[in-house]
Amino acid sequence: MAERSTLVEGLRAYRLIAGMWVRSGMTYRTSFVFTVFGNLLMTGLDFVSILLMFSHVDSLGGWSLPEIALLYGLSATAFGVADMLLGSMNVLGSRMRDGSFDVLLVRPAPVLAQVGADRFAVRRLGRVTQGALVLGWALVSVDVDWSVPKVLLVPVMLVSGAAIFSAVFVAGAAFQIFAQDAAEVQNAFTYGGTTLLQYPPTVFGKDLVRGATFMLPLAFVNWVPAAYVLDRPYPVGLPGWAAFASPLVAVGCCLLAGLAWRTGLRSYRSTGS
Repeated sequence: MAERSTLVEGLRAYRLIAGMWVRSGMTYRTSFVFTVFGNLLMTGLDFVSILLMFSHVDSLGGWSLPEIALLYGLSATAFGVADMLLGSMNVLGSRMRDGSFDVLLVRPAPVLAQVGADRFAVRRLGRVTQGALVLGWALVSVDVDWSVPKVLLVPVMLVSGAAIFSAVFVAGAAFQIFAQDAAEVQNAFTYGGTTLLQYPPTVFGKDLVRGATFMLPLAFVNWVPAAYVLDRPYPVGLPGWAAFASPLVAVGCCLLAGLAWRTGLRSYRSTGS
């Protein structure tokens, strides 16, 4: 009951803080529109680079352009949602250095909600929109014999992928508490992770694919379930049921990230004098 009350309180605090930043960002409407549009164009350059590659080749690692677009759209959209909700976690190190993190600890609201909603930026919708556009094109263009499980698996991948990336953001913030910053390390697993998943596993070494499957299970964002949708072999010889394991992996990642966050808060010793 206490944990449920804390969760409700955290969601309420997040909503209030995020709403404050949204109202602030919407004060100058024209600037907001141009910022979102610019963000959409900047993130779209990633897919442009893939299009440029396919202007010289017919396939990449044995995957066609629509198939890679499916991977890209799933990864970019799921990451975009997580980045919009918890992208501010990567500035935790700077808060610890300037002492403002200590202020959050004494406020009557869950610290995770305060850090996650800090400087909530609706402009990040540009990344989500761009990823969703590519995903929509891929779903129409890819050669797939659609069935009910395959259709249902697409939204499951998006929700599970966003939860997995959110867990990585929280775990990375917990690591920053122990390491006293190291935001670059966190970015390597968040922004670097989504870039990794935008390409098929066949272009990477087996050890890297194993690490992204069993150590930091980013492969369950799109590689594994997309292999079922596209009727391709699963990475590293996983069993057939693994395609539907993304929700379980997401729950496990969130639980571990929550444990890491609590452990980090307990070990925090302030900035000193």
